[in-house]
Amino acid sequence: MCTGVIGCSDDNAPNFTLTDNNEQYVTLSNYRGKKVLLSWHPLAWTPVCTDQMRALENNYQTFLNLNAIPLGLSVDPAPCKKIWAAALQLEMVKILADFWPHGKVANDYGIFNEQDGYSERANIIVDENGRVIWVKVYPSAQLPDINEVISILSSNNGK
Repeated sequence: MCTGVIGCSDDNAPNFTLTDNNEQYVTLSNYRGKKVLLSWHPLAWTPVCTDQMRALENNYQTFLNLNAIPLGLSVDPAPCKKIWAAALQLEMVKILADFWPHGKVANDYGIFNEQDGYSERANIIVDENGRVIWVKVYPSAQLPDINEVISILSSNNGK
């Protein structure tokens, strides 16, 4: 058994319920039957994080075509997420607040940076059965390649 999720492909994804930018609760297990991309960004209002969330929005229909739901996550509080999503004109993508207990979900996934107090930049794909099938952690200044994520989802289509 692995400790944390990083490097633990095929482990059960820790379930969670978090508030999104629309002040709604989002529970991971409610997406069973679909793949879920958990796209972690360190903090809202920064350029790379902005581009990362816009890439999810711009490719939303592609995700749906692959039976996948993209979710953006960070430790920012829900009111911040609401204003940021409006500023970015995010209409489809939900961005979730892992604010309290601070970074608990990021910690459950093994990507909470204790020293800095926020998550690593990471993409984690959970399959239709709630198992982690792909994890990639990026340097904080690097924009994740959305085409790589789409390729991974495409190659796992039907699994």
